[in-house]
Amino acid sequence: MQIGPYLLPSTVVLAPMAGVTDRPFRILCRRLGAGLAASEMLTADTRLWHTDKSRRRMDHRGEPEPRVVQLAGADPHALAEAARINVALGAQIIDLNMGCPAKKVCGRLCGSALLTDEPLVARILDAVVKAVQVPVTLKIRTGWDHAHRNGVNIAGIAESAGIAALAVHGRTRADFYAGAAEYDTIRAIKARVRIPVIANGDIGTAEKAREVLDFTGADGVMIGRASHGAPWIFRAVNARLQHGFACAPLLRSEARDIILGHLDSLYLFYGEESGVRIARKHLGWYCEQLLSAPAQVRRELLAATSTAMQFARAVTHFADWANAAAAAA
Repeated sequence: MQIGPYLLPSTVVLAPMAGVTDRPFRILCRRLGAGLAASEMLTADTRLWHTDKSRRRMDHRGEPEPRVVQLAGADPHALAEAARINVALGAQIIDLNMGCPAKKVCGRLCGSALLTDEPLVARILDAVVKAVQVPVTLKIRTGWDHAHRNGVNIAGIAESAGIAALAVHGRTRADFYAGAAEYDTIRAIKARVRIPVIANGDIGTAEKAREVLDFTGADGVMIGRASHGAPWIFRAVNARLQHGFACAPLLRSEARDIILGHLDSLYLFYGEESGVRIARKHLGWYCEQLLSAPAQVRRELLAATSTAMQFARAVTHFADWANAAAAAA
């Protein structure tokens, strides 16, 4: 899949997720096979960029190319200026968020709320594409609600504005994340435009990825929640899509090493206090995915008050888990 001058190494990409796709997680998923990984959503309001949270979201040191910054906002001029600044700071692709369903985002006519104003969408896309010399991509939902499913119209506007690729979550804003994603609209969008289309929503296995691509004709798939506690999903989906067969499952020792490496990168990135807190979320997901008695282990890991204590407990529990499989072999 080609986005501007960039030929991606994989057609399976990581969905941008606030509070999840920080630099350590993006680098990890790219190493495990994600073809692209956008930053967490960054507001276009530059007055808010001086917080620790915003500064971390703009930190791309050591990140593989192409580096993608996702912006959210409703003002064409502010988004264009934010795009210019981020390109000057090293962004190689600008991604625009018109898919987030969160109330605090939609309440400001940002995220998926923009889908209710097609003329404003056109002005935003035109302004940002003209402001920068790098590819601009777009993430949308299929519409605001089932009565206003205008994803095909938005896709046409995007292509006319010069958007380089389009990711589509197969739900409306009204759906949030409830119910099953639908792919008919994504299929219709792909039939309407010639730019790369990336299908998103409920893609949690390699087989599901294959089914969605076959049905929609999309150029790639985007994986979000299924990567929580299982960043190696990209490895499995790539094997199925590129070679037609399932890859050998990870050894438990390999998964253990990935988890411990992830923790170490979180501590380095966030520091002591925030590192412990951010790592708790990922450890909870790893426990749910891998351990037969996750609740007890999770309580111990989440109760740790320092990075040293948390890491030591993780080493013990995941080493025991890995060694149990080796002993049974």
